[in-house]
Amino acid sequence: MSYGRWNINLEHFPCYWVSRKSGAEAFSLRKTPLDAQAPHYTYRKNALARVLCAGFVLLAAAGSQAQETQQQDTRTGNFFQRLGGYYKADWTGKLPGGPAPERRALDAPLNSPPFPSSDWGYGGSPAIGVPDSNAYPLMTALKKQNSRTKIYGWIAPSVNASTSSTNNFPVSYDIFPNRLELNQAVVYVERLPDTVQKKHFDFGYHFTAFYGIDYRFTTAKDYFSQQLLQRNKKYGFDPVLEYADLYFPLKEGLNIRIGRFLSVPGIEAQLAPNNYNMTHSLLYTIDPFTDTGIIGSLKLNKQWMVQLGVSAGHDVAPWSDDRKPSAIACLNYSTKSNHDNFYACANGINDGKYAYNNLQHYDATWYHRFNAKWHTATEAWYMYEREVPNVAGNVSNPLATETGANGAFCAAGQLRCIAPEYAVVNYVNRQMNPKLYLGFRSDLLNDKKGQRTGIPGKYTENTFYATQYIGSTILIRPEVRFDHSWDRRGYDGGAARNQFFFGVDLIYKF
Repeated sequence: MSYGRWNINLEHFPCYWVSRKSGAEAFSLRKTPLDAQAPHYTYRKNALARVLCAGFVLLAAAGSQAQETQQQDTRTGNFFQRLGGYYKADWTGKLPGGPAPERRALDAPLNSPPFPSSDWGYGGSPAIGVPDSNAYPLMTALKKQNSRTKIYGWIAPSVNASTSSTNNFPVSYDIFPNRLELNQAVVYVERLPDTVQKKHFDFGYHFTAFYGIDYRFTTAKDYFSQQLLQRNKKYGFDPVLEYADLYFPLKEGLNIRIGRFLSVPGIEAQLAPNNYNMTHSLLYTIDPFTDTGIIGSLKLNKQWMVQLGVSAGHDVAPWSDDRKPSAIACLNYSTKSNHDNFYACANGINDGKYAYNNLQHYDATWYHRFNAKWHTATEAWYMYEREVPNVAGNVSNPLATETGANGAFCAAGQLRCIAPEYAVVNYVNRQMNPKLYLGFRSDLLNDKKGQRTGIPGKYTENTFYATQYIGSTILIRPEVRFDHSWDRRGYDGGAARNQFFFGVDLIYKF
């Protein structure tokens, strides 16, 4: 029962107001209006009861009024006052909440925050059966917090200290050693389809403006790629994600995505808030980043999902001279408890001949929740390209390589060869409290012909990291990392086998 603008639910207290047909209200120590027979306020004549009742009512009123004040702080005033009010409420833990929205998918295995997502990830689709419950400072300041179309983003600078002086690669994305840099400044315009309901068609869309040094890893050929491939600009712009989602209530939900989207398999993503920590694994650094095409994701039931699609090839625009029709096929399975998830993909499959990032990519991911605090994520892949030009210097009249696409260290006398590589990575994460988690990552890459890193051989890295939230809008992510190349000097531009790295980034969401 509510009272006026305070929305006090007095049924939670030993005494409460009771409305009568006559318009009278009554105090009572019971949950029946025994003393409410007269058209005026009556109450138990016990003095202690009167004091307790009055105290409960005043406490409830004060609490409700404080919550109302917080809501007003985020919804009143001019744009900047509303924006400031949202951040103040968020950072002090007083951001108004609401009831949990309906969910049709399996129970979420994780807490978010502190983890990047509450669900095990898969690409090429929104999470089918999961509601869009996100609120953003900018949308609140614009008085559009209830809009289905949302504008939001983040700014992510970082700083690092490294034993390398020339280049941190294959650490990514912080390849510039001992520097403070702007990794990402990102704006999203997004509408998620309603995939919780199963009654009607719905649609969504996504547009991205992405700027920073990280564009060097997201660039796809002929999407403004001259910034990197021709000019080698340190900072650049990339329209990383541009797509439409079409949702159909078939089985447990069918989503068809058309446009440029993230390469479907994998634990990590290009967008900073979607990752466990600041830097990326060796595995992720050299695999495909984005595809342009069409992919369908069909939830057969709550546990099984199949995905089929076709793209123009990895990291190329459909109008690029490197485009090739390429198949995508994935299978996703979760146990009934959702404590385990398995995701396998054949990604970008075509003739496999050398071209810009034309990798034949076979990927498998396993997530496991031990309990509410601990979980692990493991990924492995095998990739290759065929007929890659030999750059080992052991053949006369070597073939030219394509700009931005490495050659291979082939056997003596071979003009071209197959260039394979494999990698595996494991994350172990422990939630310390609702705003903090710690983790450890171990990683192995074998770039057999050096086609991905430029220096053939085996690489490993081990990273300790932490993520601390301030409210839900600021993330601070420090880490300590050690890399080693086992067969050749693979770090600092070929000058060292080992690399120690300390870094921290800050993500500020708006």
